[in-house]
Amino acid sequence: MLPRERVFAALEHREPDRIPWGEHSVDYNVYEDILGRETLVQSKIRQTKAYWDGRRDEVVEHYKRDRIDLINALEMDIVFVGGVPPKGYHPKPMKQIDHETYEDERGNIYRVSAVTGDLRLFERREERKYTPPTLEGLQEQIDRVEEQPLGDPQDSQWEFVHHAVKKMKDTHFILLMCGDLGFPTFGPTEEDGWINLLMEPEICKKIAELQGRRLVHQVKFQAQLGVDGIMPCGDLGSSTGLLASPEIYREMVYPWHKAHAEEAHKYGLKILKHCCGHTWPVIEELAEVYDAYEGIQASGGMDIKALKERVGHKLCLWGGIWHEKIISGTTEDIRSDARYAFTHAAPGGGYIMGSTHSLAVGAKRENILEMKRCRDQWGKYPIDPKVMV
Repeated sequence: MLPRERVFAALEHREPDRIPWGEHSVDYNVYEDILGRETLVQSKIRQTKAYWDGRRDEVVEHYKRDRIDLINALEMDIVFVGGVPPKGYHPKPMKQIDHETYEDERGNIYRVSAVTGDLRLFERREERKYTPPTLEGLQEQIDRVEEQPLGDPQDSQWEFVHHAVKKMKDTHFILLMCGDLGFPTFGPTEEDGWINLLMEPEICKKIAELQGRRLVHQVKFQAQLGVDGIMPCGDLGSSTGLLASPEIYREMVYPWHKAHAEEAHKYGLKILKHCCGHTWPVIEELAEVYDAYEGIQASGGMDIKALKERVGHKLCLWGGIWHEKIISGTTEDIRSDARYAFTHAAPGGGYIMGSTHSLAVGAKRENILEMKRCRDQWGKYPIDPKVMV
């Protein structure tokens, strides 16, 4: 089978020739460790500085070269793609205070994370006047959604997507990262947002409708890019539970998740949901809506064996190898995770191997290669647990 045929088989609950493998995000260190060269792909502060230097085209060329080369080197089956800054993108550099601290034009302070290398807001110094949304204002925006132009699929921000489609679609499954709808909140702070979700439910419901209608409106445009599927990336849970009650999800969010998926299917797109955290209270709803569920956070209580038993007949499960163990574990930890996932989630199809989040900063080269070895050695159908020693 070709890689894209494997993915379609898994999504349609048929057994492919072997377990497909994909990731929704891979940080720069993995490219460098596997390909043996420096890259600007997801390179955190280095990518940011490249944009400050006016090197947008160089960054995009790295995405076009290194993403494809990594997929081929690891023999993955899914090519994940997204938009890039348009031609001519050249943001003004921030003022550097010291080796890790930067200041923007408004006086806000940013620091480079010692763990991931991302440039993150550290201290907000600008004065911001917050104006809360109103029902009337939200309704006006809702009424205008259908009038909004879909955009030009030939715009330079889709340069990388077109490259991947041209180079890889004949053989691989092309997956476009897209927007999503989480719990609808509003307010000047995160705390205010969660309070308003309870105190101002009608406004929050309108916010969800506005965001949901925008998601649905964009599907037609996304289909014109020639991809095979879309991935809405939005978390609903923490490591201990849902971020809000299942009742709020069912009332405010689920109808728009369902409408989004139905629109994707209308245009022949598969829809594969990325969602971290504990989602057991709404797993039946997710299974009714999506073709696949990725980012199955094992450390958040999302056991892939239990998921297979409960919803595996209608929801393709994508994950199984603990994100945390890829970073801090051993090759035997990887083998243990693969053995468990392959034994309990792969039989009958409906399973894609991947991390329980991503291949992130700190991921060990030997553990990533062990994932590949496990898939190559144990992932042939029909799955035979007796060979997993």
